[in-house]
Amino acid sequence: MQRIKYKKTRKVEPNLYEYTGIHREHTVSTQLFVYNEEGFEEYHNVPLEKIKSELDDPEQVDDVKWLNVHGLHNVEWIKTVGDLIGIDRHIVTDVLNVTRRSRIEQLDDYLFFSIKSVLQKEGSDELEVEQISFVMKDNLLVSFQEKKSDFFAHIRERIRTGSGLVRKKKEDYLLYMLLDSVMENFFITLENYEDAIEKLLGTQKSEPLQEQYEFIEKNRGNLNFLKRCILPLREALYNLKGIREDEAASGIDKANYSYYERLHQKSYELLDQIEYDSSQIEAAANIFFSLQNQKMNQIMKTLTIVSVIFMPLTFIVGVYGMNFENMPELSMKNGYYLVWIVMVVITILMVVYFKRKKWF
Repeated sequence: MQRIKYKKTRKVEPNLYEYTGIHREHTVSTQLFVYNEEGFEEYHNVPLEKIKSELDDPEQVDDVKWLNVHGLHNVEWIKTVGDLIGIDRHIVTDVLNVTRRSRIEQLDDYLFFSIKSVLQKEGSDELEVEQISFVMKDNLLVSFQEKKSDFFAHIRERIRTGSGLVRKKKEDYLLYMLLDSVMENFFITLENYEDAIEKLLGTQKSEPLQEQYEFIEKNRGNLNFLKRCILPLREALYNLKGIREDEAASGIDKANYSYYERLHQKSYELLDQIEYDSSQIEAAANIFFSLQNQKMNQIMKTLTIVSVIFMPLTFIVGVYGMNFENMPELSMKNGYYLVWIVMVVITILMVVYFKRKKWF
């Protein structure tokens, strides 16, 4: 699989507002959910004034607000959203700088979480890489996505229908569901890898092909890339343990930490799966080179046998090709035919000998 690489024309300066991703073809759009156990409201592409009024509405102070932002290339608009929800400048720059590793940061009154989402592109062998950032603060959860996607479609449907626990719990449970949905993309991607690797191992019993080697090298690199995405995610989830006692600061209810512990456990499962897939790739590489060596040895053995068979024939021809007058065989009437008979007999005897030795 081929992953999408972000272009880095220059290093981003600290606290510089600059989007470093590649998804610039769509306009920025928003989706706002305001819900509680009794009901919900849903708004699409609402202006900032409407978002502010919903966030400041005293009648909805206890309701959960989920603002989902699609598109980060409109830097000024993202800056305005950051000012609206009251997050620090360096957090806004981290939202825009999608080359940063996954991490969690606890600030004075809100929690910041960024994660890489990796999913195989439908109908292609490429990987789509997207950074998703979350800001959780005072019954508000803001998610920043680089582009529109359907990662969270099932969560939106649960909010609309009131199924599950999402409308019965607060924004910390919503954050758990969103993170869980992103991590499921890793499982889906790895399952596709496993299917492709098993198929490769099944076809490697035949003649090794150059396409097999290219597949091995490409997927070996992509598995390492997935591992580099998951390791900081595991570290970020582990860091939640350091703030679990400070419920007021983290914004995560103590009763919901078990859900995040599940995510931490999932990160280990993903790493175990990557290690298994990597070992399978290494096995495929070893099989490929073994078959290549076996094929080369077979070719060298065939060439050696042919050379050995022609050695005595070349010697005989060389002897009788000398221009000496006193060679008694030259005056024999049937000398030419006799030499041919001797060479054929020698060839047959050598072939029979090689067959008995099982050299070919």
